[in-house]
Amino acid sequence: MELKKLSEHIWYMPFESERDRPNLGYVKGDSWSLAIDAGHSDNHVKEFYALLKAAGLPLPSLTVLTHWHWDHTFGMHAVNGLTLANEKTNKHLLECRQKIEANGTSGFLAIDESVRKEYAGGKKVVVTLADMLFSGEMTLDLGNCKVQVIQSEAPHTDDSTLVYIAEDKVLFLGDSPYDEFKTGEKDASRCQKLADRIRAINPETCVEGHWEPVETDDTLNDLLNF
Repeated sequence: MELKKLSEHIWYMPFESERDRPNLGYVKGDSWSLAIDAGHSDNHVKEFYALLKAAGLPLPSLTVLTHWHWDHTFGMHAVNGLTLANEKTNKHLLECRQKIEANGTSGFLAIDESVRKEYAGGKKVVVTLADMLFSGEMTLDLGNCKVQVIQSEAPHTDDSTLVYIAEDKVLFLGDSPYDEFKTGEKDASRCQKLADRIRAINPETCVEGHWEPVETDDTLNDLLNF
């Protein structure tokens, strides 16, 4: 696996289908840096950090979560610095942790073969909550690089957070454009609301959770044509 540079301030570790690992984003300003999503497990985080160190990049001071799903969050206990999520994401993570504490990990491991591969060999499943919460929108200044963190309605989950790097015109979407993960269906109203939000932000490039970076029109076409 390699670390890819997307633009002046942005790098990412590409997604992997076998273990259902999403893209992990990295944004570096003049003063500090942040990551986008915390990965599937501590192994995912360690591999990401090894790539950052090899590239001479400092570890992120903050990790922003795009939504609660395990492949984006269950590596949170291993990240450097603090974590940031919206309130709904933390609520879902708390429910996950309580369920695993009460019933064990068998239900989690039964979700998919990709989960069992990530946690092969009896690897411990650790669910933690975000250190900081936000609601609505906030802007972070990394030093001549502003990052907007934006809650949005979306078809995939009810807790989507978008991350927009204004200087680079790049929008990280997590899995927000995808089908609702339980039913495999898309709600037309939520798709339209997400599309309207993307158009209002007006990025040049969109980075989805499990796909290569594309022009914004490609994301909008996939989102609205189903």
